[in-house]
Amino acid sequence: MTGRADVLITAEALVKRLAAGESVTVLDVRWTLSEPDGREHYLRGHLPGAVYVSLDDELSDHEVTGRGRHPLPSGSALQAAARRWGVRSGVPVVVYDDWNRAGSARAWWVLTTAGVADVRILDGGLSAWKDAGGALETGPVAPAPGDVTVAHEDLYAGALPTLTADELDRRPLLDARAPERFRGEVEPVDPVAGHIPGARNLPSTVLLGRDDTFLADTAVNALLDERAIGAEEPVAVYCGSGITAAVAVAALTAAGRDAALFPGSWSQWSSDPDRPVARGER
Repeated sequence: MTGRADVLITAEALVKRLAAGESVTVLDVRWTLSEPDGREHYLRGHLPGAVYVSLDDELSDHEVTGRGRHPLPSGSALQAAARRWGVRSGVPVVVYDDWNRAGSARAWWVLTTAGVADVRILDGGLSAWKDAGGALETGPVAPAPGDVTVAHEDLYAGALPTLTADELDRRPLLDARAPERFRGEVEPVDPVAGHIPGARNLPSTVLLGRDDTFLADTAVNALLDERAIGAEEPVAVYCGSGITAAVAVAALTAAGRDAALFPGSWSQWSSDPDRPVARGER
């Protein structure tokens, strides 16, 4: 069963591994909804040797239609990008960001579902690295080309479980967006406000503690219990466009839960006028 050590790495552990000279590929995936290009922040200070990864340009394929605002890239495109980042077979990958684990969780999910082995999220992100005494470097990093091979061309049917819009009734469904978006009171991005009927709201930020690290297994299970989801029940997760839902999937997977992603999420669901929309708490 997959657990916390398979999904996350602490800042203290990463500091020790890098200080010992161990080979680790570090990827900086800074992204926010209001500022999707985090390159300038990266250039002003990043983990030693970290390579910047663009969530919008390299972890998404905007030429794909009908699958939401952040469609998944193809396996071949991801492989080419990962080799540019210096990802190598047999070398562990650590991904990090500086905002709510959104960028790093997306990178973890995309790389893992593509079949790249040994990918972990830096628990607590950039702030945890600084708190652990980790140094920062400035400027770009030009890594040696990698040799990683991606196992899955279609990431919608890759190594991690996904569900289509027509399959969401197979599992209890969690909406990882903010409560006001779930209730349909505001919708800053998509043309329709509300949520998928039957979904239960579990904002991705609730799955992080005050120090921005992922909650312990017991706390995650308690949140699911509050939403009437049994201890062994597999779940499905969506958000606006499949990004913050990956944070929830990472938290649930780290807690040993079976969590499937609906990659197109609300942006795909709400773009189809024939699909029902719910508003309010439930």
